[in-house]
Amino acid sequence: MTLNPLSPLLYEPLVRMALLEDLGHAGDITTDAIVPAEQSASLQLRARQPGVIAGLDVARCAFQTVSPEVRMEIIRGDGSVVAPGDVLATISGPARALLTGERTALNFLCHLSGVASATASLVVAVKGTHAQIVCTRKTTPGLRALEKYAVRAGGGGNHRFGLDDAVLIKDNHIAIAGGIAAAITRAKAHAGHLVKIEVEVDTLPQLEEALALGVDAVLLDNMTPAELERAVGMARGKAITEASGRITVDTAPAIAAAGVDLISVGWITHSSAALDIGLDDA
Repeated sequence: MTLNPLSPLLYEPLVRMALLEDLGHAGDITTDAIVPAEQSASLQLRARQPGVIAGLDVARCAFQTVSPEVRMEIIRGDGSVVAPGDVLATISGPARALLTGERTALNFLCHLSGVASATASLVVAVKGTHAQIVCTRKTTPGLRALEKYAVRAGGGGNHRFGLDDAVLIKDNHIAIAGGIAAAITRAKAHAGHLVKIEVEVDTLPQLEEALALGVDAVLLDNMTPAELERAVGMARGKAITEASGRITVDTAPAIAAAGVDLISVGWITHSSAALDIGLDDA
């Protein structure tokens, strides 16, 4: 799978905001006091634990926003599987810029690499099935495009980017509409023929009702592997099947083996642990 790079338009404003947050009104008073303005340095980004890398361009942007004179040579690019001690990139330029940009660069890089690594662990868990791991809209406010990119770097796919991508009828929609039939009928009348419609179900009778009304995809929420297998059989040739709820590295293999097309996971974007990456003297 080709990993297309992020557009700088998506992360440059975020990097500037993060740097302003860190610099405050007075700037990096420690570095300015200790490091001469004319001093240069060369440092290495190095993995301190195994994982998958994502966010190197964002890290580069952090350093180069502090000083355009900074140069970064990427050695292990986004999507690379790394081991402790692996050098990801060499960064050289004004020493002040390297030290001032360090934390902002690492905050983005470690977080996004954590998302990529968590995704990769699930991708490995379902290997040998045709199920694809996808993320959700449970993202950090402001970081959705970056976190969804990190999911792709880890070998996963993206669900909706936003509410305007497709119709996804959830349990609260169904409750407020007065039932699945009413919700689907209204959605079809409003959305038009070019918009995909997916509906969430948590029982097989609900699934049967949704399929009879004609939807593009069904979100099978919190079903057991046995229920999922029956649901997949019911939906075959009629709708894409997506499993969601209680997905972990341990439960994913059985869920994937049930034959679902997609497994959507919220925690890979909202609760992944940051990957430990350091900036060390070259």
